[in-house]
Amino acid sequence: MAISSVNTATSPTLFTLANATTLPTTSSAGSSASDSNSTSSSSSSTSPLSLAISGLESGLDWQNLVSEIEQADAAPETVLENQQTTIQSQNTALGTIISALKTVQSDVTALKQDSLYDSRSTSVGDSSVLSATADDSTGTGTYTFDIGQMATASVQNGATNISGALNSSNDVSSLVLANADFSQPITAGTITVDGRQITISSSETLQKVFDDISTATNGGVTGSYNSSGTNADEITLTSSSPITLGSTTDTSNFLQVAQLYNGNTPTDTITSANKLGSVQLDATLANSNLATAVTGDSNGDGSFTINGVTFNYNTNTDTIDGLLNQINSSAAGVTASYDDINNRFVLTNSSTGNLGISLQDGADSNFLAATGISGGSLSAGTNLEYTVNGGGQRVSYSNTVDGTNSGISGFTVTALQKGSTTVQVQADTSSLSSAITQLVTDYNTAQSDISANTAITTSSAGSITAAALASDPNVMNLGTQLRTALFGEISGLNGGINQLGQLGFTSDSTDNTITQSDSDALSNALSTNLGAVQNFFTNSTNGLTTSLGSFLTDLVGNDTGSTGSLVEEQNNLNTQYSNLTNQINTIQQSVVAQGQQLTAEFEAMEQAFAQVNTNQQYLTDSINNGTL
Repeated sequence: MAISSVNTATSPTLFTLANATTLPTTSSAGSSASDSNSTSSSSSSTSPLSLAISGLESGLDWQNLVSEIEQADAAPETVLENQQTTIQSQNTALGTIISALKTVQSDVTALKQDSLYDSRSTSVGDSSVLSATADDSTGTGTYTFDIGQMATASVQNGATNISGALNSSNDVSSLVLANADFSQPITAGTITVDGRQITISSSETLQKVFDDISTATNGGVTGSYNSSGTNADEITLTSSSPITLGSTTDTSNFLQVAQLYNGNTPTDTITSANKLGSVQLDATLANSNLATAVTGDSNGDGSFTINGVTFNYNTNTDTIDGLLNQINSSAAGVTASYDDINNRFVLTNSSTGNLGISLQDGADSNFLAATGISGGSLSAGTNLEYTVNGGGQRVSYSNTVDGTNSGISGFTVTALQKGSTTVQVQADTSSLSSAITQLVTDYNTAQSDISANTAITTSSAGSITAAALASDPNVMNLGTQLRTALFGEISGLNGGINQLGQLGFTSDSTDNTITQSDSDALSNALSTNLGAVQNFFTNSTNGLTTSLGSFLTDLVGNDTGSTGSLVEEQNNLNTQYSNLTNQINTIQQSVVAQGQQLTAEFEAMEQAFAQVNTNQQYLTDSINNGTL
């Protein structure tokens, strides 16, 4: 007789039997194939994967049950997270107010600075004569300056015509334009002589140019080069009639470089305005076309000094242009340049005043002599000469003088030209005025932040909304307290000013804001009673910056170690937030552990049910096949 399968979910007797006795789960050697297949099917139901499937053996949806238990255990998290949200809102609101109050605190600190009350401004009668500035040590008043002489720099003008000639003889048939030592390279193009166009090429000789001019003018104009005599190193164009040079269509610079120009009155002879040979600044010293060659020792090394600064050179590698750059970037205090019109070098002192220039060639060296610098002449500079308020003449190397020279402490004057003018020095209260109005502006910002974060509003529907700090005892009345600290009357002050209202400000008690209602009142007080204004703000015992500064320090602390009540409250909120985070983490860990424990127990239950089913199948199969 066959035994039917038992529902293990409702058979406690068999469940107990399965836990008490573990029956074989494999068929004996004499079992049939169907018995073996049945046993194999039963064994597969006990695999680890099947145990993770809720109720596969037991029929109980225990995974959903575990989830519901976890959700119930995690419920306190929501409460704690809501508390954190509230704390975060309070923290943010406090941070906004603290930041605004610290800005006001910075304004208060700025108003303590003596420089705000001692600043000076200047007004020059004739700004073309001089400019002037004054610091807080300059006495107010009117000063008259008479500039009798401006300071100028000394100049060492080198000897002129220091370069060699273009050619050593009058024969220029071999002098190629590109190789000639003109002041600048000849450009190819065209020139015009007596209305005839002549083409110029830098590869042709100077004689070829003369020949082309003669050909173009049918022999009417001839050219020549003079290597000596009255017009040495110059080009001369001659004709039997007045010569006209140039055209707006000319494209070569030959006429300009050769310094051939039409005179005010047409003439039949035109000669170069100056000698044409020029110093080649970018060539080596040995090839620079100086009339006197630059020398050095046997290796070409030499040196020279200017105002005590030594410069070294080599005639085979260094160029004049390079040496000029070295001089100009050095501490010699001069600017060196080449005057190509007068064919000379010029040294100009970097500083004005009647000061000399020291020059000396080194041993076996002649750079300063060869360039004509040391052989020139010094055009001495002049000193600034002036008087102050009709007093004795004062002298300065520089056109800019300070209090040491003028005798006026903190006063700096820069002379611009000769002449007489006055300088009015008065207290500069513009920065002080700005600092006061900035304090009021930042105060109003702080009041706005306080109001926004403590407000309680009622909607048209009657619902009430409270801001984050509406019930905070440290902030609820802060707006009124701050207004009293800034706008209240201060006792114990002398000078007639003891309240901000006397400087043209009014306050609204409904929103605690302060407004500048009379800007003239502030301006008048600053111009006529500056001492009283300074005492009102900076009196070390009762001044506004003292009392208001102390009030703000109690709230937001300072840089010397004080924390402030609002900052302490914010720190406490941070601590509370951190503690709540720890509690949430603890709950989460507990929920996870509880879930893992329940899951393990239910999986063990599934394992037990699986074993019971296996045992039941074994008994059924054994009875049916007669083996039991």
